[in-house]
Amino acid sequence: MSSTPQDPFYSSPFGPFYRRHTPYMVQPEYRVYEMNKRLQSRTEDSDNLWWDAFATEFFEDDATLTLSFCLEDGPKRYTIGRTLIPRYFSTVFEGGVTDLYYILKHSKESYHNSSITVDCDQCAMVTQHGKPMFTKVCTEGRLILEFTFDDLMRIKTWHFTIRQYRELVPRSILAMHAQDPQVLDQLSKNITRMGLTNFTLNYLRLCVILEPMQELMSRHKTYNLSPRDCLKTCLFQKWQRMVAPPAEPTRQPTTKRRKRKNSTSSTSNSSAGNNANSAGSKKKTPAANLSLSSQVPGLGAIPNCSLNPGRNGDLCHSAAVTPSGQFKEKH
Repeated sequence: MSSTPQDPFYSSPFGPFYRRHTPYMVQPEYRVYEMNKRLQSRTEDSDNLWWDAFATEFFEDDATLTLSFCLEDGPKRYTIGRTLIPRYFSTVFEGGVTDLYYILKHSKESYHNSSITVDCDQCAMVTQHGKPMFTKVCTEGRLILEFTFDDLMRIKTWHFTIRQYRELVPRSILAMHAQDPQVLDQLSKNITRMGLTNFTLNYLRLCVILEPMQELMSRHKTYNLSPRDCLKTCLFQKWQRMVAPPAEPTRQPTTKRRKRKNSTSSTSNSSAGNNANSAGSKKKTPAANLSLSSQVPGLGAIPNCSLNPGRNGDLCHSAAVTPSGQFKEKH
């Protein structure tokens, strides 16, 4: 009997997916259970399309994922956007993990107009490692999830704060290598840092550089521009946003002038108003003669960047803006 799209379970090009009926609302914790089941259905042949379908099913288009933990060199906090979430989950398995699931205990739910928030202070992320050795890692912390209050109930924000972790090695493996000091010494060393593999930590560090460049990448993909042209247009639009706000308050004096015109009832008042307007125009004349570079400090040289990041992921070289609004590169 072949499965059809009308069945609760059906097959798609990306693997078996569970189809929930539109009017069927479930508890937010059950969505986490469904996500665990989807991760268990992953195979070694799962490619980028499979991970994109996974993220589309459980995360909103503008979702963010945040991880907070403390390493030897201090506290860390990483936030990635929707386009980088699929790769984050795939790096977990690339680091030697064969199984991944989340356990929520005593979670609290709060309902809002358009979202549902789940706050679980006793969340455990369990990972089963097959290499470099058979180890079970339990990472404990606080997980805060915000779901959209609709029929899809996808995750909008994910914030996992790691407090502690434990690495568990079976006694049978210790008994097998009881007479081998080198193996015992290797088994005594941790294979993760705060429950995260080196693959995942390196990817999170890379995301610090990739996340600010999402605007450049999307513009390059949409308009098929060169990286240098994408950078110039992004910088020019950012410069326009910096200069545009001071021009907005000019709308208020126009409304006041209309009111004064309506309230004038004699020629003496109108002449007085003309004198005030002439005096006001004289006061505005010096400001109008100022150049943009004098109004906005540092406008003559706008920091520019190449696609090679600096030390802190900042942009690297600079470009100058001519009075006509065009870019002139500095060599």
